Amino acid sequence: MTPVHFRWALIAGITAVVGIAACSSGSAPRPGSTASPTTTAAAPPQSPTTVADTATTAPGTVQNLPVTAAVRQSLVAAGAASHQLTPADYVGLRAGETYYGYDPSTSTYWAAAALDPSPSSTPAQVASQDDGSYLLFEMPAGGSWTVYDDGLAGVSGTKCPVTVPPALVTAWGWAPGTCAPANRS
Repeated sequence: MTPVHFRWALIAGITAVVGIAACSSGSAPRPGSTASPTTTAAAPPQSPTTVADTATTAPGTVQNLPVTAAVRQSLVAAGAASHQLTPADYVGLRAGETYYGYDPSTSTYWAAAALDPSPSSTPAQVASQDDGSYLLFEMPAGGSWTVYDDGLAGVSGTKCPVTVPPALVTAWGWAPGTCAPANRS
């Protein structure tokens, strides 16, 4: 074999190996297979047992969980629905005001957030004022979110619309006995 032929044979061999590796990577279904790519955009919030390294407390106590894109999407959808609006009426959640956790003693997820209304949606802008300016969310494991308007909690003696577990209030860094972060109270 001449050096030129050897070089071409080597290139062909490397190309074949790379091609086989790419085909077996599993990143996309093969034609005719029934597998589909996994998406998380519409997935429900993940339970603490499926989120790696998310707990900030010991097992059996409340867990402060990361706010993933899927969690954000579900909170916007639930908050919008609680105001008889659609998620498209909001651009997302206001930065720095979103909290998410799990209470294993009641198998309940909790969240707190402020929706960021779209500049083109007057109804969303109105709904995001006063009592609707901050929301609390409660969801039993496997259930759906219940939303509570909490924007006026603590103003003129008003009370929290629901009691957030005290351990979660502590984990989120809120003042004891409150139902919103300090910048909201």
